Amino acid sequence: MSNLNEKMTGKRDFSNEISPEVKEKMKKNLVYVGIFSIIMLFAGFTSGYYVSMGDSFWLKYPMPMYFWVSTASIALSSLAFALAIRSAKQNKQGQIKLWMAATLIFGAGFIYSQFKGYGELVKNGFHAVNNLVVTDGRYGDYFEVKYKDKFIDVDGNKFVYEGKEMNAQDFQKFQGFMSQFKTVKQSKTLQLTKPMAGFQLYFNQQPLLIKNKQLYVNDSMPLQFTDEIRLSQLAVNILDKRGDFFARGEYGKDFSIYYKKQKLDYKDRKLWYKGQTIKPHLQVKAMESADSASQYLYLITFVHLLHVLVALIYLLKVATASFRGRFNAENHLSLRLSALFWHFLGLLWVALLLFFIFIH
Repeated sequence: MSNLNEKMTGKRDFSNEISPEVKEKMKKNLVYVGIFSIIMLFAGFTSGYYVSMGDSFWLKYPMPMYFWVSTASIALSSLAFALAIRSAKQNKQGQIKLWMAATLIFGAGFIYSQFKGYGELVKNGFHAVNNLVVTDGRYGDYFEVKYKDKFIDVDGNKFVYEGKEMNAQDFQKFQGFMSQFKTVKQSKTLQLTKPMAGFQLYFNQQPLLIKNKQLYVNDSMPLQFTDEIRLSQLAVNILDKRGDFFARGEYGKDFSIYYKKQKLDYKDRKLWYKGQTIKPHLQVKAMESADSASQYLYLITFVHLLHVLVALIYLLKVATASFRGRFNAENHLSLRLSALFWHFLGLLWVALLLFFIFIH
């Protein structure tokens, strides 16, 4: 038959002349090339992370709890895959199907846990597009609020009243008062829709006047649209419980900012470096600095997640073949090559996680 094909096509078929050992080596080499390419990709990402951290303001915080769950998931998935290969070598078809199903389930659990981890990051205020320090709508720059004849202050992300953090009830009232300033339109003057209820709004250290439900700087000058935007930005920050930082929680406990790999202190609404407030040009730099640490974190982990997702789709094909009884003691090369790449992705995730724990 092969001779007939050669005569008809004029081409010789060499596929049957290649020994199984050579075929296996060729396929393994393709997997190794893919692994090496991925290693180089992530080496570039982590090197860029480390270099960028050297002379920048850098945010550090603990890894999300769900990243640890995803680590356990991919470890269990790799273990199940190894057991599936052992079962194939022993010709135990029932166990092959069982362990391949477990491999897929734990692999899907890794992807689910990763997205839950991203949700945890967002909940804690660690976004890929935010700055480190709040600048637009920062409380006290233009606007302040008195509540029952006493000013509300800010300490980190805490809104302070009478020397201590506002209780939940008062803060909800504060949020309710500020919510009416959230939306502004250039075509329409900002109007009060809710009563003051003990709150007094100050602009540039002067109380704003109210005429016909509109805010006035003085008897004759209404609040300008540019300042209405600033008030709107402040309202958004208060509604999001955001004081001086985009990151949520307590400075020094839940997150910290580093400069040249040295931890900065925070006191009197300023960043301090080696016992002194950082210089004015560094204050400006800090306020303009993006959260590069979170940008790298999202980039690196999401690119890894994409590789896992693609690999999992291919594993679905391999698992389907195992459910049909394709693999046995004589035929399990595809199973072993798939496992090789899958184990690599698991080890890569552990290496990335350790990198973030000790560097991030």
